[in-house]
Amino acid sequence: MDFSAQLLRDLTEADGVPGHEEAVTKVMAGHLKGLAKISYDRLGSLIAEKKGAAAEPRILVDSHTDEVGFMVREITKNGFVKFLPLGGWWGHVALGQRMKIITTKGVVPGVVGAKAPHLLKDDERKKVLDINDMFIDVGAAGKYDIGKKLGIKLGDPIVPDSRFTVMANDQVYLAKAFDNRAACAVVIDLIKKLQKIKHPNTVYGAGSVQEEVGLRGANTVAHAVDPDVAIIVDVGLALDTPGCEDRPEKLGAGPLIFIFDALMLPNTRLRDLAIDVATRNKIPFNLTYMEKGATDGGRIHLSRYGVPSIVIGPPTRYVHSHNSLLHRKDYDNTLRLVLELVKRLDKKTVASLTMR
Repeated sequence: MDFSAQLLRDLTEADGVPGHEEAVTKVMAGHLKGLAKISYDRLGSLIAEKKGAAAEPRILVDSHTDEVGFMVREITKNGFVKFLPLGGWWGHVALGQRMKIITTKGVVPGVVGAKAPHLLKDDERKKVLDINDMFIDVGAAGKYDIGKKLGIKLGDPIVPDSRFTVMANDQVYLAKAFDNRAACAVVIDLIKKLQKIKHPNTVYGAGSVQEEVGLRGANTVAHAVDPDVAIIVDVGLALDTPGCEDRPEKLGAGPLIFIFDALMLPNTRLRDLAIDVATRNKIPFNLTYMEKGATDGGRIHLSRYGVPSIVIGPPTRYVHSHNSLLHRKDYDNTLRLVLELVKRLDKKTVASLTMR
């Protein structure tokens, strides 16, 4: 396993639902030590400053550290855990999956349960089960008090129980939290590569918090950095599975450049520059859009007087679930595209993005 694969493993196996991202930022800080000046905003987002040939322009390369998960909201008298979703979950995805409840006493394993299918009426079988109708079974029985015995309390984070795995096709990786730990890895790899490459700017690699619950860390990161340009690295959807439209966003087909999402239209000149950079460097890519959902760019591009912004990232299968798939070539080409774009963002080029 090479550096990038190990990096992806370290990041995806760290547990970090919104509001509890410390384990992830710790991994990022460990890999970035000695490569950049590390600081944190007051929400807990990490900011790594890598100076280049000039203090300006200030280029923000953003990733978010949190993953979708849950929070303990109630413990029933029989010892079952009811939970709140942190981020977007579809009921069918959560049911029957293993979970980890992170308590002050340690990790408690459990499984998501619901009413047995044998007991469901015909009309109930046709519906997507609501999260509110599910619970986590930690093995309680009789008068076993899970609060006293296991230390489970309201507000404890709940994380999918999933390990990083190299598939039989060794170019494909299986793990939880590629949304958005794949981007966290890109930020680290980028800063590492910039140690030996001249760049006409100062780069700020960010690991923002609480993206999955409203892009909250993006607000504070943008205010702290005050960037001239922002490259938001976030995963897109691989639309190459049965039942999907016949579109070019496929696993292994290259990074995605977003032309639209629910909260941001990219700066068109920056978008065209990214396309030109990819074409000149023979980096495969596809344009994509996301009618529902958004990224940190939705907040960053509105910061202060406005920030020319773009979203770039690898296509992935099965985001917002226990296990998603990432192709190594898509990761490598996302890193290449971001690196080559950063190298092009000198003062004159950045000024041209908003010059009228």
